[in-house]
Amino acid sequence: MTSSAIQSLDALFSTRAKTVPESGSWGDEAEGTISLAYGFADPQHFPVKQLVDATAEILAEDVNGALNYGPTYPGLIKLVVDRLQSRGVTSATAANTMISYGSSQILALVPQILVDPGDVVIVEGPCFIGAVRSFQEAGAKIETVPVRADGMDIDALATMLADLKARNIHPKFIYTTPTYQNPTGTMMPLANRKRLVALAEQYGVLILEDDAYGDLRFEGERLPQLAALDTKGWVIHVATFSKILAPGVRMAYCTGPEAVIKRLNKFKVEGSSGPFLTRMVERFAADGKLDAHIGELNKTYLRKRNVMLAAMKQSFPSDVQYEVPMGGFFIYCTLPADIPTAKLAAKAREHKVAFLPGAGCYANGQGQHEIRLAFSYQNDANIAEGITRLGAAMKAVRAEA
Repeated sequence: MTSSAIQSLDALFSTRAKTVPESGSWGDEAEGTISLAYGFADPQHFPVKQLVDATAEILAEDVNGALNYGPTYPGLIKLVVDRLQSRGVTSATAANTMISYGSSQILALVPQILVDPGDVVIVEGPCFIGAVRSFQEAGAKIETVPVRADGMDIDALATMLADLKARNIHPKFIYTTPTYQNPTGTMMPLANRKRLVALAEQYGVLILEDDAYGDLRFEGERLPQLAALDTKGWVIHVATFSKILAPGVRMAYCTGPEAVIKRLNKFKVEGSSGPFLTRMVERFAADGKLDAHIGELNKTYLRKRNVMLAAMKQSFPSDVQYEVPMGGFFIYCTLPADIPTAKLAAKAREHKVAFLPGAGCYANGQGQHEIRLAFSYQNDANIAEGITRLGAAMKAVRAEA
């Protein structure tokens, strides 16, 4: 295309298309690099045979219903509602539950129905920045509440909400991952969950609960989801099959106030999530097969977490700080002052190991001495070797300080 044609084409783009930030992309890492950056699922545990069997069954039973145009399979909606009800989310019904193409679709649709340019949205810092980008693209002004060892700092949130009210600012929603938070792996205790729901009711602010890792519990008791504690209709609960089945299936769901779900469905312009995939997921998950699969996943991820922790204890400088997660995919580290993330990233490339810099998890530029490490994807040997390489890179940065 000629330069004049490109200039003519540029004139046709909308203002939003001209100004939207570049989307994130997978890292372009040198050959031989061990990446601990991304929260990919363990491919050794994709239930290939079970998915093939489920596919064969549904095609044998009703090929037209599975492969033609059609609605989301009602059986999957019922399965999701039943799972939510069994976890204490008694408000969940077929009418207020929506199936989507991955949880990211829901996280992108929510600001479309709630946010006008300039509206305030409250997020955790650090958090899943992919969601924050969707909020920002809708025009949201982001306010950040810090995450402590027990999750979102509820005292700081209460102070923020009071301050916003004093300035006549009504935030649209609070985005939080209370269970095995991404990236920190923290677990919000029950008392804080109850207080968070009470604050939402007090100030009339919705909670967007991201429960992507809720089933990946290695240790400790299961705590109720925020949606299970909500009796007044202030929680939108989002969860996914990506972490417990396969990310490539792109299947997730949400439940919440019926008025919210109706509007989300209006903005989900492609309509249903497809009769084929929704049938396949339901068939695999039925009759306890999904829960059995989750049990095997948790054994694997617990072992991998422990491999990473043992390697960190052996290879990292003793003043690198981290919490031990009881579930999820990640260990989050705070680095000492003389090991800034930017210098460590450069040195890590030399040692052929990769991590996610903490600054990529904040909306406000923090995280310059923080890193996220994923134990979910690599095998045990690569986890141990990757941590050994990263520890050597840390020591090299310190030696040059």
